[in-house]
Amino acid sequence: MTNHDTAGRPATPTPTDPHPDGSTTMNPHANPRTDQGATHPGAAGAAPPRRSHRLGLPVALIVALAAAAAVRAPLHDLGVIDEGSPLTAVLAVVPLVLWVVTVLWWRSERPLLALTTVGLTYGVMLAVVHQVFWTQAFGGDPPALGDNLEGVLPPTVEALLLRAAAVPSGLVTGTVLGLLTGTVAWAIGRATGRAGQGR
Repeated sequence: MTNHDTAGRPATPTPTDPHPDGSTTMNPHANPRTDQGATHPGAAGAAPPRRSHRLGLPVALIVALAAAAAVRAPLHDLGVIDEGSPLTAVLAVVPLVLWVVTVLWWRSERPLLALTTVGLTYGVMLAVVHQVFWTQAFGGDPPALGDNLEGVLPPTVEALLLRAAAVPSGLVTGTVLGLLTGTVAWAIGRATGRAGQGR
């Protein structure tokens, strides 16, 4: 028997309208977008989506963060800032804080990988800067081999060896700083949900 409304028109089926066989019929006029609004990604209270990149951050952002930390290197090598001065401390610490804040703000899925990559990029920049300003960094008197090796090698070969020996120092420094800041960012992200669980 068909249901009628008060005006005598057939009533619109609803999800609870039974068929003669006992099954139910969904309302064809129902709006699934409205009914499911509570689970829509843009619904109120929903967390913003995490941003996925293979390295945890866009390459351009990785380079920018590394460059922010590398600014101190040429200033130091050229004698513009003194070791141990307040400005040197600011230029050394603030970029590292910026690394962590950026990864958390970006909601990176791979905070440890992202900042390790930033650190390695920073290390490459350090190595390049130190090579470019090698003579100025030592006040015009670059280091030389001493003791039994003094004067044994031609000056050009000796300079190349010393320059090459300085490259791993920059790479290791940058990579270690990246690992440390990445670990901090990962731990904060895990506790607050601001970054991914992946490393």
